[in-house]
Amino acid sequence: MIRLTDITMTYGDRTVLGPVTLDIPAGGVTALVGPNGAGKSTLLTIVGRLTTPTSGRASVAGLDVATTPGRTLARVVSILRQENHFVTRLTVRDLVGFGRFPHSQGRLTPADRAVIDQAIAFLDLEELSERYLDQLSGGQRQRAYVAMVLAQDTDYILLDEPLNNLDMRHAVAMMGQLRRAADDLGKTIVIVVHDINFAAAYADRIVALADGRVVHAGTPAELMTPATLEEVFGTPVEVRHDGAYPLAVYYR
Repeated sequence: MIRLTDITMTYGDRTVLGPVTLDIPAGGVTALVGPNGAGKSTLLTIVGRLTTPTSGRASVAGLDVATTPGRTLARVVSILRQENHFVTRLTVRDLVGFGRFPHSQGRLTPADRAVIDQAIAFLDLEELSERYLDQLSGGQRQRAYVAMVLAQDTDYILLDEPLNNLDMRHAVAMMGQLRRAADDLGKTIVIVVHDINFAAAYADRIVALADGRVVHAGTPAELMTPATLEEVFGTPVEVRHDGAYPLAVYYR
């Protein structure tokens, strides 16, 4: 379980998050949704110990995020930030190999290499594995970064906008792969996603934030109503139920 207790984040006299008290149960896919500036990425980076909150406590699988040794925490929770940039010229395989650092400290074993191969295969990157990152499209690089996080082989995976730069086909494939990672590999996946319809189709739970606070949390069926979505996003929304999943229509 991920547990947040009275988490706040302030910059000067401006509060950008909180107070937030929230439990995210282990297992499945949880989507964080909400308008720009709602605090989704800040919340995720606090859980992943990339940001230190102004106040409050975060724990993952019973481990206090603030006090647990870094190497121990890195074997439990992994995180992919929204923006990633490596100056060094790396191949896809090199990048994915970085995910094994908490386990190998840079000395890859045959077992580590097997995990790297599995992560590359999981994201359908075999044909690109020896290509340099600067030779890839934005979408291909994004898949490589997600493969790196999967290679870390943690029970908890945090992904900030993993659909960035992905076209329609690859966005659907990515969500299907994350769904499979939760179902087949037993991972707990928390993602920030902008398209509410991806959240409705693939997530078990949706947490909606607005103005730095959690305003709704529940199943897709519970949150996919016009009143709730209009409250969260501040725009008219129609919800249709003529397919396998509820569909939000907000184009005007």
